[in-house]
Amino acid sequence: MFARILEFEVKLEKKEEFVKKMKNEVLPILKKQNGFLEVLPFFPEKIREEKALTVSLWATRPDAERYEREVYPQVQEILRPYLNTPITVKPYIVETTLCEHFVETLAA
Repeated sequence: MFARILEFEVKLEKKEEFVKKMKNEVLPILKKQNGFLEVLPFFPEKIREEKALTVSLWATRPDAERYEREVYPQVQEILRPYLNTPITVKPYIVETTLCEHFVETLAA
């Protein structure tokens, strides 16, 4: 399994709009991508100027890389009006032997 971890700062006054945009526009795009498994958004408990994180999980690195090349620029443009900072993306390999229950849940 492969993960893309995105870090960004959402405009405080636009957080609710950001969440709606993610749910109504970005998530449907992600669900159409080969190898996409799940997206996990994380917001600080006390939103101020702190960074938010989103983890997208992919079956394989090539699936995530194809999305990065072919679709991600469109997603960036959808989200840009809601952000104070550019999105930074870091790729990771998920060590699935340490999270077997989670992997089983995703597979179900």
